[in-house]
Amino acid sequence: MSRTLYLSPPSFDGFDGGAGARYQARREVTSYWYPTWLAQPAALTPDSKLLDCPPHGVDLAKCLAIAKDFDHVIINTSTPSLKNDCKVAEAIKAQKPDTKIGFVGAHTMVLPTETLKASSAIDWVGRKEFDFTCKEVAEDRDLATIAGLSYKDKDGKIKHNPEREMIQDMDTLPWVADVYKRDLQIEKYFIGYLLHPYISMYTGRGCPAQCTFCLWPQTIGGHKYRVRSPQNVADEMTYMKKIFPQVREFFFDDDTFTANLPRAREIAKKLGPLGVHWSCNSRANLDYDTIKSFKDNGLRLFLVGYESGNDDILTRIKKGVTMDEMRRFTKDCHRAGVVIHGTFILGLPVETQQSIENTINFAKDLDVFSLQVSLAAPYPGTELYEMARQNGWFVKKDKTDLIESDGLQQSTLEYPGLGKDKIFEEVERFYRAYFLRPKPILRIIKTMLEDKDVFVRRCREGYEFGRSMLDRRKDLAASKAAAA
Repeated sequence: MSRTLYLSPPSFDGFDGGAGARYQARREVTSYWYPTWLAQPAALTPDSKLLDCPPHGVDLAKCLAIAKDFDHVIINTSTPSLKNDCKVAEAIKAQKPDTKIGFVGAHTMVLPTETLKASSAIDWVGRKEFDFTCKEVAEDRDLATIAGLSYKDKDGKIKHNPEREMIQDMDTLPWVADVYKRDLQIEKYFIGYLLHPYISMYTGRGCPAQCTFCLWPQTIGGHKYRVRSPQNVADEMTYMKKIFPQVREFFFDDDTFTANLPRAREIAKKLGPLGVHWSCNSRANLDYDTIKSFKDNGLRLFLVGYESGNDDILTRIKKGVTMDEMRRFTKDCHRAGVVIHGTFILGLPVETQQSIENTINFAKDLDVFSLQVSLAAPYPGTELYEMARQNGWFVKKDKTDLIESDGLQQSTLEYPGLGKDKIFEEVERFYRAYFLRPKPILRIIKTMLEDKDVFVRRCREGYEFGRSMLDRRKDLAASKAAAA
């Protein structure tokens, strides 16, 4: 077994490469998700190390100094970060040419040939679920014998091995807790709407929903929700509570934790006696009794993708939930005392100025505690990408160009009567229209007055948000100047 480094490379300042489902980008405020998709194979691989550079402030020089001690380097890449990640791989090869470098992630699954061609430094790429693929590479097996892997042979020709079967018994995977403890400083991870410090983990993979824009279910995870047993989840939570006594909140990062409600209810009942705060991703279609039972067993927050305030757009993106259902769910959460962080997307098919206005008004009507506004990101491998390609909605010839030079999201789609710059501009207006109202302002002030640490954190986030909005205006001005 050779020494293996699992690497999230240094990138843009504030770049969140650990965002699993979509939107690897720089956020409006400091936000970092855990690199769980690398921690999982690291837990399978003896004598390995997980190095998550962006949250820990590890620059290229320090990254290279660490990488030289490893025989294998496995890099988690994404469509927005591929060019940067190739440069890091090339620097690693330059200092130690016999290092074997593999790339994994949704991008490599969808475009294995293109990824291998992107840099001479890349020896192989993983496709679909790559946990055991990485483990077998680390065991120095012949690359030609490893399922789920594409590689360059000794003559430089690209070969694609047979697919690897998806993992059905998720309990066969080891816990990530010890890798987190060994290799990560958990205080470095921030998500604006979660209590700090927090920890995120997966209790299952895949999502039965058919949302056209969501990356991982359409590429790596699949549409079947494959889950760990409730007892396995509860046991790891008990262990995490013991080794991370400082953690204030646990987040289940499954695409839709509530997709299997009987199982979710059973997990909740097992978590109640632990006395922990937990949160999760949920669709906006739960009934009040379920929401209340979760709340009684420690649930604090739902992360909910509302996406749009237009039923036509919701139908077009196959959201599977109507605006009326969303309203009912949100009112029930308010009634049960469950906090909601809502996410919305501008630029979905087929956005108009009126549909944006409708979405802003819908968000105000819902009045969730906090929200995030993103731009539609057509990642390769998603149905949204194919729709955009077929309908000519892409702005640029390079359809994989999803972020600005500073790491912020850019608007990559436009529609008749609604150009990319206008969609980009509307994100800031959405934020201002939502948050510059008495109720959100009072909510934020209340949380600041209740907790000194929150007070300091919100002041920092306010500064970062203002700086991000200024950077967005600079990006917009540059875009308009380039088009002139």
